[in-house]
Amino acid sequence: MKGIILVGSLRQSSYNRMLAETMRERYRARMNLDIADLQAIPMYNQDEEQDPPAAVRDLKGKIREADAVLIITPEYNWSVPGVLKNALDWISRVDKVLAGKPVMTAGVSTGQMGTIRAQLHLRDILASMRARLLPPSGNEILIGSAAGKFDEASRRITDEAALQFIDGVFERFLAFIRA
Repeated sequence: MKGIILVGSLRQSSYNRMLAETMRERYRARMNLDIADLQAIPMYNQDEEQDPPAAVRDLKGKIREADAVLIITPEYNWSVPGVLKNALDWISRVDKVLAGKPVMTAGVSTGQMGTIRAQLHLRDILASMRARLLPPSGNEILIGSAAGKFDEASRRITDEAALQFIDGVFERFLAFIRA
């Protein structure tokens, strides 16, 4: 299976990127996960949506070819970061590559609440795009108090309870994709 991960943070050492890298490595035998480069995506411009820039065409192509999409995002000002929203605006237009595509959300924050507000907003955005969302009940990957759950040197999550929970959600996501 092939999947693509959209990370809502451009910072290379962000906890959300570390979660993406952990998942890419941990599940490589089950799914080939590619982390998209959202930094290359220009600001959305409706004047260009019929003939989008190369970076947008590339992202849309990767999503089109993927069996599933994972979106891992921080929470900025109680919502979705601009870089992620911008990418979603591009991919929601014209050929609408997320329509019907299985999507799973996750997020990491240094606060106690994880990314609950951002993910709630993200689910609304994705529903409007007709993405096929993994049902939330029991599948909410909301990692809070991140500093104690990651190893900065290896850039991986090391909290065993969190890893076991993520493993269970990922297994349910695989079943959801096949359904």
